Amino acid sequence: MTIETRPAPRIHRAWFVAAAAFVALLAAAGFRAAPSVLIDPLHEEFGWSRATIGAAVSVNLVLYGVFAPFAAALMERFGIRRVSATALFVVALGAGGTVFMSTSWQLILCWGVLVGVGTGSMAMSFAATVTTRWFVRHRGAVTGVLTAAGSTGQLIFLPAVAALSVHDGWRTASLVIAIAALAVVPVVLLAVRDHPADVGTVAYGAPEDTEVARPAPKVGSARRALTVLFEAARTRSFWLLAVGFAICGATTNGLVSTHFVPAAHDHGMPQTTAANLLALVGIFDVVGTVASGWLTDRVDPRVLLGVYYALRGLSLALLPQLFTNSVQPSMWAFILFYGLDWVATVPPTVALCIRSFGEAGPIVFGWVFACHQVGAAFAASAAGVVRDQLGDYSLAWYVAAGLAVVAAIASISITRSGKSVSLAVP
Repeated sequence: MTIETRPAPRIHRAWFVAAAAFVALLAAAGFRAAPSVLIDPLHEEFGWSRATIGAAVSVNLVLYGVFAPFAAALMERFGIRRVSATALFVVALGAGGTVFMSTSWQLILCWGVLVGVGTGSMAMSFAATVTTRWFVRHRGAVTGVLTAAGSTGQLIFLPAVAALSVHDGWRTASLVIAIAALAVVPVVLLAVRDHPADVGTVAYGAPEDTEVARPAPKVGSARRALTVLFEAARTRSFWLLAVGFAICGATTNGLVSTHFVPAAHDHGMPQTTAANLLALVGIFDVVGTVASGWLTDRVDPRVLLGVYYALRGLSLALLPQLFTNSVQPSMWAFILFYGLDWVATVPPTVALCIRSFGEAGPIVFGWVFACHQVGAAFAASAAGVVRDQLGDYSLAWYVAAGLAVVAAIASISITRSGKSVSLAVP
């Protein structure tokens, strides 16, 4: 009797694209997190106030968010691969340019504008575009993994940048970031493809009868991004998502990511120790975000967001009492707790954008993410002002805790609907 053997199933191309996207997002997140450990060195060398340096960080955060929806539209027009490779080159240009600066406006131009635009093109709307095009099955879980790339990048780069800044100077750290950005470009060009039809397949998990066809490129990228915004802004769901995610940005990238290291240093903790603690947030966030992606495929995303924001508010309210000149068990507990919650909000937010706005969901998420970064920028500057005027960060932590409760209420209030809104986009 002849036993029929079947060829081993090939790995779907979507997994290779997701892996390359993970590497690119990992790098971009590491570059974006670097300014938090450069605040004190820049202050010591140039005499710039923390508010001035925080302003450059704010420009970075705003552009990181505001450019995201336009980047998503550009990816529809020119493709994921070309846009992301160009973005990495812009990041390298901005990071490398900082070694020549002598005035604060140059810091704003290099680290604020160039790095902000570059990393903004590699923002979470990039992850949403990849998962929407390449995955039907496990979309929430893959979104969680790609989101976790941001934490992993922070984990890898933040301690290294802090160590380089302390031992070799901040200029060396900036040059390492520029070189690392350029090193990722070949990975993107070799592995990423714009659409499953480019390699003769369909999205992973798509029905077998799905047509293998590449959609026509959308022209007028800026117009499309703005049209989607105007249409989405007519809905209540968009504004509730925007408010919640703006507060999310204020309580993470804007406040903790930017000011945790100097706040800990104010209490006598060495800068490298504080940077390592912030990097540990990245370890636990990988677990929390991947788990959040898995839960998003199974639990109402509104409920998940409500729980995440409420728990975040509780942890921030306790943080001012946890700072000491050494790492105590209570601080370890905060790092664990806060790390699990850090960007666990992204998978359910992406899911709600796709569920509410359908094909335009990635661009809508880009605008929601822009609100996230506006909130982050405001918090980065405001916390710097609080520190300059009051001598410590306590008020900033307490205000952030209250805002997190507002975000929890807004998330729960989003209308439950299984039908997407039809956006009249060209």
